[in-house]
Amino acid sequence: MSSEKRTFDLSVVIVNYNVEYFLEQCLNSVREASKQCATEIFVVDNNSNDGSVQMVQAKFPEVKLIENKDNKGFSSANNQAIKQAKGKYILLLNPDTVVEELTFKKITDFMKNTPSCGGLGVRMVDGKGDFLPESKRGLPTPKVAFYKIFGLSALFPKSKEFGAYHLGYLNEDETNEIDILSGAFLCVSAEAIEKIGLLDETFFMYGEDIDFSYRITKGGYKNYYLPETTIIHYKGESTKKSSVNYVFVFYKAMVIFAQKHFSKNNAKIFSLAIHLAIYFRASLAIFNRFVKFSFPFLIDLVFIFGGLILLTNHWQSADIHFPDFVFDYSIPIYSLTWLIAAVFFGVYDKEPKPTAIVKSTLLGTALILLVYALLPKEWQFSRVFILIGALWVICAHYIKTCLSNLFSYGSPKYSNVKRKHFIICGEEEETNRVKGLLHETYPNIGQIKTIDIKKNLSTEVNKSIYENSRTIFNELIFCAKNITPSEIIRCMNQLAGQEIHFKIAQPDTSFIIGSNSIETRGDLYAMKINSITRPDNLRSKRIFDLFISCIGLCLSPLLIWLFMRKKQFIFNLFSVFKGEISIVGYCTQKTEDVDKNRDLPSLKRGLLNPLSGNTVNDSKLIDQVNINYAKEYSIIKDLRILIKKWTYLDF
Repeated sequence: MSSEKRTFDLSVVIVNYNVEYFLEQCLNSVREASKQCATEIFVVDNNSNDGSVQMVQAKFPEVKLIENKDNKGFSSANNQAIKQAKGKYILLLNPDTVVEELTFKKITDFMKNTPSCGGLGVRMVDGKGDFLPESKRGLPTPKVAFYKIFGLSALFPKSKEFGAYHLGYLNEDETNEIDILSGAFLCVSAEAIEKIGLLDETFFMYGEDIDFSYRITKGGYKNYYLPETTIIHYKGESTKKSSVNYVFVFYKAMVIFAQKHFSKNNAKIFSLAIHLAIYFRASLAIFNRFVKFSFPFLIDLVFIFGGLILLTNHWQSADIHFPDFVFDYSIPIYSLTWLIAAVFFGVYDKEPKPTAIVKSTLLGTALILLVYALLPKEWQFSRVFILIGALWVICAHYIKTCLSNLFSYGSPKYSNVKRKHFIICGEEEETNRVKGLLHETYPNIGQIKTIDIKKNLSTEVNKSIYENSRTIFNELIFCAKNITPSEIIRCMNQLAGQEIHFKIAQPDTSFIIGSNSIETRGDLYAMKINSITRPDNLRSKRIFDLFISCIGLCLSPLLIWLFMRKKQFIFNLFSVFKGEISIVGYCTQKTEDVDKNRDLPSLKRGLLNPLSGNTVNDSKLIDQVNINYAKEYSIIKDLRILIKKWTYLDF
């Protein structure tokens, strides 16, 4: 990377891992921004299996693609591209970002005009248009890290003393010298890299940007924050911070940084504080997840159990006595049976079907009565009690849900799934295409209004949001074919803080991205939406796999003689039982250059598929069969495929 070989103004390096839709959106914006200065683009793929590589090859032939056969981590993957880069400046860019069309010109101009600048970051906003404080950060010294870890920086964000981690006392709209840059957008001069070296590959993920930024300043350069251009970063912090894995990986990266750069005494103190914080935060994360997961079940268990106890007390007051085992065994077992049945029927899903509780209670009651009939006569105390208990389970669930909705939404309706009302900004042809995409992908659409982009965008949006007091438009979709990233970001900035969800529809694609977090797939609307990703169907599919694999393994001494590859048959059943593969999956493509199921949700590899045993080389036919399987999935479909294709279970 000598000065003679720096033939570009900017080298953009994007490391990707299984975020195909975000990567495509990012590359569309990068392609536009590259028109303003001589730019080369690298995508380093860390062994994605979602079609990212095929998408880049098909839609962005100008991109220099590096395909890794394993996940090398953030630092190592970036270094692969940096070694090949020929730009005067190197930009490390996350795939979950959108840059303005003048972003590259503004950052290269600033660095050219500021010789002391070794590293540069810009103003970042999330998917809601809210400013991301990690756009500018201070050095995490032991004291600063302590304030951050134990929440003092969050309590006093504007304090110079306590808010040093995110430099909250600096104006987000002013250019400032800062200590630490964000790895989501980190521009560094090639000259600085030659002096300080590449990213430290000791950091697999997290912490490498802190180390790199610190080494830039140690090398005699300065890091700057430039608010003259803004990017969108669909960060996953809100999701990741609640996970135990994030806590351990992030804070251990901080320990590595301390041991590398601080004195031994300071490093020991810092390391001790970090380890205390790890276990403190990990405990909080585990407790938080446990409470969120178990709370609905515990509430229902209390309702069911309490109701049955009250019922027995009422009958006892009428001189109807129950044996002691009813209180010790029967009532707890009945309660758990109805609760487990409710779980399997999707009563606790995000948007449960109104009939789920009735179906689950009927199944639970049938199981209870079946076992009850097999018990000795002295244990059969009352079938009426079981039937009234079942009625109570149904009533209690509806009462609890309606009360919850009354306090949460102000309405006692059982189902309070809000209808979404959309505003689409773009030209007529594109807005009609997006309308069709919405109708294909989202089942609960309210009103859809379109806005002519020739008018003042934010003004028209504000008018549309509040013009009808009965209809609040809460989803705003920008057509990227007609609206530039800078216009989108400007509108998001002006509307930030309102209860509006922003989404971007890319041209000539079958998806709309609109999430505050890259980890949240619920707001990513994609064509060919299917029934197979619904929680109840995923659960049914897994139960089907477990049932068939268990039956198959139990009968294997007999069934094994029906197959040529006996060992493979047993191995396959064990793999299904462990959840590594499924009984039925997609049809696989035969050619290497086919874009493999990129528009379909990911499924485990199936032993069987709708075309098992048939030699089919028509990729369009295979695609259509896979789409139909995903859209029209049912457990009956899997059963039919198993009955027809069972002879291929040993492949």
